[in-house]
Amino acid sequence: MTFRHPSPTLAMTVLCGLLVVTGIGALALGATGFGFGEVFGTQTSSSLARVVITQIRAPRVVFAMLAGAALASSGAVMQGLFRNPLADPGLIGVSSGAALGAALVIVLGLGELFANWAVPLGGMAGGLASTALLYGFSTRNGVMSTNTVILAGVALGAFSGALIGILIFRANDTALRDLTFWTMGSLAGATWTRIGLLMPFLIVAALLIGTLATPLNALLLGETDAALMGYRVERSKRLAMLGVALATGPVVAFAGVIGFVGVVVPHLVRLMTGPDHRIVLPCSALLGATLLVCADTIARVIAIPADVPVGVVTAAIGAPAFVWLLARAERPDAPS
Repeated sequence: MTFRHPSPTLAMTVLCGLLVVTGIGALALGATGFGFGEVFGTQTSSSLARVVITQIRAPRVVFAMLAGAALASSGAVMQGLFRNPLADPGLIGVSSGAALGAALVIVLGLGELFANWAVPLGGMAGGLASTALLYGFSTRNGVMSTNTVILAGVALGAFSGALIGILIFRANDTALRDLTFWTMGSLAGATWTRIGLLMPFLIVAALLIGTLATPLNALLLGETDAALMGYRVERSKRLAMLGVALATGPVVAFAGVIGFVGVVVPHLVRLMTGPDHRIVLPCSALLGATLLVCADTIARVIAIPADVPVGVVTAAIGAPAFVWLLARAERPDAPS
């Protein structure tokens, strides 16, 4: 049986509607009991309700949308660039480098120098530095080898993990707890100030990623064919690396490591819309934003008054979904 993909307009309209619904639901759910009445203003709200909704829940919802969109669209770029369904933003060293940078700050006590900005600054510096190192190592005579990026990315991740292990071994109880929670991922520290700091990076990343849709379609045929068609393959690779680093580096630095969004969401989108990156990239951003808002809402309400790390929830949702996608891909009658 032939499966017909929905039109791009219909797909994006449905995803936009889902994002709006989940965003409103996230604003209305929480430990304080303030609900839809306070959100829509249909009942008198106290000053405390306004503060909770506008200064605690709203920035967290917006941050979840931005982070989910950045991770999912970056995953779509990585999978298209490397033509590898397992590729995700962590492949270029952003996550491992950010984790190492954050671990250095936490364990060495550098937070006293930069107060609450120490861990995000360390994570951002580590993520961008590891990406630059990986790109330099994988490039010879102006040509970046995608195979070398994959292998070197695995090695860099293992080396970063070893250094983090050494730091954990010498960490005190407080630093160990902080590092453990950071590596699980959390959006609890979202504020309008942090969102303002994220926006310049994400805007530049969105502009870069937006130029890659057509080159990524050409790269599906292979680098040689794409070059013969007139596309500047190496330039597209550099833009992809830079765009993904700018999109995911600051997000990981502020929120910690949030897994599976960048791997699973592009698969789901291709299942719904087909392989055209002109559709896959924006739809991945919308679905990634929706998924992370849902996951963070679950993290907030599943164990009230505790706040479960959102990385735990995304792993619990993403791992079974990914296994289902793999099993489905093996079926000979699976629609394409």
